[in-house]
Amino acid sequence: MTLTAERIYTPEQLLGDPALEGHELVDGHLRERPVSKRSSLVAGRILLLLGNEAMKAGEAKVYPNDLGYHCFPDSPNTVRFPDVSVVRTSRDREAGDDPGYMPIPADLAVEVLSPNDRIFDVDDKVASYLKAGFGVVWVVNPRWRHVHIYRPDGTVQLLSDREEITGGAALPGFRCRVAEFFDV
Repeated sequence: MTLTAERIYTPEQLLGDPALEGHELVDGHLRERPVSKRSSLVAGRILLLLGNEAMKAGEAKVYPNDLGYHCFPDSPNTVRFPDVSVVRTSRDREAGDDPGYMPIPADLAVEVLSPNDRIFDVDDKVASYLKAGFGVVWVVNPRWRHVHIYRPDGTVQLLSDREEITGGAALPGFRCRVAEFFDV
């Protein structure tokens, strides 16, 4: 039996090949980005809520899931695509006009779980975000209607749909009940 080596990809190949759309790159390996109808609706709702506050306050830029982040110093062949991300306006300027991928970590990354997400992959993604310097990570669970908030200091907070969530340092004026994420 002959074993064949798995192909290793670069960020440039991922950016330049439309056939690879819908994939992330982790240490040069393609990973399909799981999606579902419900998770897409919830991500869109979060994008809208955060985006409305960002436009009103002018303090941040809010990006949808098609912006890849290429800012993982320990893994140059990694590109991650949060479902929603927020970058403070002052820091957003550091990235330049249109670098292709975002070269700096987000102040807030949001991951909305799909039924086919594997917990190991989600944990790996959260850990890589925090290690790279992302300010905070929300993992939103539409099925159970709650949000886990992961911070760089290692603390994790669980908010139910009856509780209020805030934008913290990423978007200080943002606040809403977690239930608003799921009212789609």
